[in-house]
Amino acid sequence: MFTPKYTITNQLLANITQIGTLVGDLNNRRFPKPVLATLERIAREVSSHASTSIEGNPLVLSEVKEIIKLEPVGRNDSEKEVVNYNLALGTLERGLKSDNLELSLKLILDIQKIVIKGLLPHFESGKIRQHPVVVHNPATGKVVYLPPDADTVEELITDLITYVNSNTSSVNPLILAGIFHKQMVIIHPFMDGNGRTTRLATKVLLAKMGLSIFNLFSFENYYNRDVSKYFQMVGEYGDYNELSRTIDFTKWLEYFTGGLIDELLRVKKLLPEVGNTPDTKLEDYHLKVLEFIKKHDFITDRDYAKLTKRAKATRALDFQKMLELELIQRKGKGRSTYYILKET
Repeated sequence: MFTPKYTITNQLLANITQIGTLVGDLNNRRFPKPVLATLERIAREVSSHASTSIEGNPLVLSEVKEIIKLEPVGRNDSEKEVVNYNLALGTLERGLKSDNLELSLKLILDIQKIVIKGLLPHFESGKIRQHPVVVHNPATGKVVYLPPDADTVEELITDLITYVNSNTSSVNPLILAGIFHKQMVIIHPFMDGNGRTTRLATKVLLAKMGLSIFNLFSFENYYNRDVSKYFQMVGEYGDYNELSRTIDFTKWLEYFTGGLIDELLRVKKLLPEVGNTPDTKLEDYHLKVLEFIKKHDFITDRDYAKLTKRAKATRALDFQKMLELELIQRKGKGRSTYYILKET
């Protein structure tokens, strides 16, 4: 049975606390629909670029944006990698919204099948590897790691999934997600697509555990800024059969949670930029409406009149803007009209 070794250091505990604060703040925000659409688009572009770039894809972000937008016919392998990753993100987002995704071997195999579509033979698509593999140092080309034998891979993944699913109430979800990420890379279960599949499955795991801003989130970007350090932290050096009982996840967990903080701060910093257009910008009086509803569950025009000196016709325009941004919804008719927060 898989039993990871790690220590909850002061740094790890501080990271987990800060992530909780940042996630709570973002999850409590009310995003106007155009702002949400912009954030989602940016996150998918950045994720598709970063996660494929980590594996050596030469396309720059501007090219990735164009490929995602146009999905050109007759794509080369680099373009296929980007299109596939973007497709996987969309598929997983829809699955999370319908709440029908659970961590399982099938989910992991399905993700890998999408990620390597058109890049591997059919018998290696959505299938655990049947052959030995080695991991090279991308700078020197030398072999630095020997993953576990092919005939043990399925058992190792099953043990990992069992560990995660059976400890959701006793181990911090960020620790579980981090352990899952590193152990998947250590197992190296596929002939290709290991890193991309692992990062996507980790994002699903985080979303299922409460990080419900999956569609705004691109933690792959943090790893892509220093790929050498990412490989150093997430991987191991030597022979798995000799290392397996001594692997310590502590340093990786500190790095992993630090990367989540970096990405959450990026999203938070980005919010004013994408929301600062005439059509989407919320003024103080709009925010007063939202705060009043949060406190009292609803607001009427009479309530709003007490909060601001704006004229009745202007107040009507304020409500209309928030309706169009899908922040609130109207209930009742005529003098009985009132507004509540839009259900998300």
